[in-house]
Amino acid sequence: MLSLRQAIRGALVVVAIATAGGPVQAADVAFDKAPLAIKTRDGKTHGFTVELALTSDQRAQGLMFRREMPADHGMLFDFAQTRQVMMWMKNTFLPLDMLFVSKDGKVETVHENAVPQSEAIIDSRVPVAYVIELNAGTAKRLAITPGARVEIPANLPVAKPD
Repeated sequence: MLSLRQAIRGALVVVAIATAGGPVQAADVAFDKAPLAIKTRDGKTHGFTVELALTSDQRAQGLMFRREMPADHGMLFDFAQTRQVMMWMKNTFLPLDMLFVSKDGKVETVHENAVPQSEAIIDSRVPVAYVIELNAGTAKRLAITPGARVEIPANLPVAKPD
């Protein structure tokens, strides 16, 4: 039978092995970029440069381990199908706004100020095809609300389903 000290030491070794590749592996995932425009319900159009999360590895990585992102940048997650989406902020240091977007580009729901490193589930609440992550406060500052329209890049590469 293991003593408490041996059990703790063994658990720490497992944790160290499991986490040793975390941030290093994050650098291995590359993202293409594309311009993206969001037209708010008041008729204003706002441009962004987004990184494209099109594969399961890219979607799993997302913005984890990032410490900063320019104000006019974000990430577009393409799920290759329309479905209810669940997101979380584990290992994500940036507070984010999440826009849940239908296949035709309509913002269906908005989750503002997602808490960094939280494991709480953020639910789209409705079936969507895309999630756009922006710096926290962007949705409020630019009046991006449900009903806004996203101009999905016409030449968006084909996403691969999970």
